[in-house]
Amino acid sequence: MSPTIAGLAIGAALALAGLAFGFWGLLLTALFMGIGAVLGRSAEGKLDLHGVLDALRGKRSSS
Repeated sequence: MSPTIAGLAIGAALALAGLAFGFWGLLLTALFMGIGAVLGRSAEGKLDLHGVLDALRGKRSSS
């Protein structure tokens, strides 16, 4: 799937969530989409969750 099509699908899903559930439903949908994206990248092996968590805790930097 190209980035353009993915962006279109994400935008459509968020727009529908905003219309159907209001502002808080939109935010909740965006949060779940973000969590799903992170877990998907981790499952593919393209994201190291331990490194991300260490960076968020201040134990390691990206440089």
